[in-house]
Amino acid sequence: MYTFPQNRSCLAIAALCLLTLMTGCKSNRRLDTTSYTNPVIWADLPDMSITRSGKDFYLISTTMHLMPGAPVMKSRDLVNWEIASYVFDKLTDTPKYDLLEGTVYGRGQWASSIRFHNGKYYVLFSPNDQPFKSYIFESKDPVTGNWKLITRTTHFHDGSLFFDDDGKVYVFYGTGSLRELKPDLTDVMPGGREIRIFERDKEETGLLEGSQIIKHDGKYYLLMISWPRNKPRRQVCYRADHILGPYEKKVILEDDFAGFPYCGQGAIIDDDKGNWYGLIFQDRNAVGRVPLLMPVRWKEGWPMLGDENGKVPLHWETPIKPVYTGKYLVESDDFSTSGLKINWQWNHNPVDSAWSLKERPGFLRLKTARVVENLFLAPNTLTQRMEGPLCSGRISIDLTGMREGDVAGFSAFNGDAAVLEITRDEGCYMLSMSTQSVQLDDKNKAVTGVDKELYEEVAFCQPTIYLRIDGDFNLHRDIATLYYSLDNENWKEIGKPFKMKFDYRRLFMGTRYAIFNYATKEPGGYVDLDYFQYERTK
Repeated sequence: MYTFPQNRSCLAIAALCLLTLMTGCKSNRRLDTTSYTNPVIWADLPDMSITRSGKDFYLISTTMHLMPGAPVMKSRDLVNWEIASYVFDKLTDTPKYDLLEGTVYGRGQWASSIRFHNGKYYVLFSPNDQPFKSYIFESKDPVTGNWKLITRTTHFHDGSLFFDDDGKVYVFYGTGSLRELKPDLTDVMPGGREIRIFERDKEETGLLEGSQIIKHDGKYYLLMISWPRNKPRRQVCYRADHILGPYEKKVILEDDFAGFPYCGQGAIIDDDKGNWYGLIFQDRNAVGRVPLLMPVRWKEGWPMLGDENGKVPLHWETPIKPVYTGKYLVESDDFSTSGLKINWQWNHNPVDSAWSLKERPGFLRLKTARVVENLFLAPNTLTQRMEGPLCSGRISIDLTGMREGDVAGFSAFNGDAAVLEITRDEGCYMLSMSTQSVQLDDKNKAVTGVDKELYEEVAFCQPTIYLRIDGDFNLHRDIATLYYSLDNENWKEIGKPFKMKFDYRRLFMGTRYAIFNYATKEPGGYVDLDYFQYERTK
């Protein structure tokens, strides 16, 4: 961690830049009042879609099986983001959203599209699971939320909603597919059909996906992710004078930024002064897929991403005056308010009767809701993102209400998880550190098994314990280190450092902090959380 005085000299800034390049420990906060360091958000925000109303930018991302879902984030400067609302509290199409008859790990709400049009905001997304339908929501104000479901309609893979100047409404999706919607967005246009506006060329393999459409100076620009043969992933643009084509293609970004591979998939947006910006995500292994902010250079009618050399800038000074709100995507919580902070998401739909902020004011009570076999089937697991390059989360947990057979604790949660588990035995408690790896079937994402390896156990008899997990997401690291304390002052490492992983075949998300309590014998027990304390590298 590097700290400089408020009035930093050019030499100090240069030294900081050199240190960050040497160590890979880059802060996601700005160097001065107008510049920042990429990644602009070092946390899992994949499949970004962005819109603007006046000076306000709104960004939406994928959170799949997490509830509430479809987070909408707000910013005035494209650097400082806060969560404004979620589009929905729960999805209820199948019991799998309740962790019954399977799961929706890695499915649920996928790549969404957000648009501002005629005073309203619209969101389109298509869950990657049966029934294969799309949701379309609308709201007058993303900050207050109140998202209203307009309709369920045809499934659109990575769909991008588009309102044309002539009043017609379209969805671009798949690999060059186009479909017209009714003007009120309640369904596809009667008699309309899927139109192929282009076919991928011989250089491309598999899908071109992640469609994001804009119209600029009368031309249509479709941004997509590309997987060229024997080359790394990249961002391409298809351009046409007419919505039906013909379309021509150009590579607009190809960069392996900061030693991590695969920059690609995202969107571009202008500000109210006509400046253009790109938000493109990059795979960063265990932390997930992180947003990179960069300039857009219009060159011969193409939106070229990156600096003058076509590279993602490590530091960049934006022309937008910073607007600080004091709110972040990940935050501490002392559970003293009437509702959970907006930063929290449950793993699948919560059981609302099995958690409370009222039964013991100042604490979050997590009750066991039903008997399950493992953490990956446990209802009411509460999560927040982990962030790079370094982060630390700790909890204080009161175990008085636990019953034998209950399992409570704290995890660096993913398909491969590092877990601190507490069980009760004859009036005392056992803390263990283990690694747990889930197996899921392909059809229903049902949990078919969990490989568990136990590394250390510690017995204790007091009802309160403090747990901590530190995350290191620097290049070639991805290490979670786990600790416990009986007095909140003296911390002891437990078990062994854990190599965190990202696996798109299972949970398909960045590693998260997770607080849990579940029953293996009978429901009815509970634990009380006093706080979640979070620190990030600044």
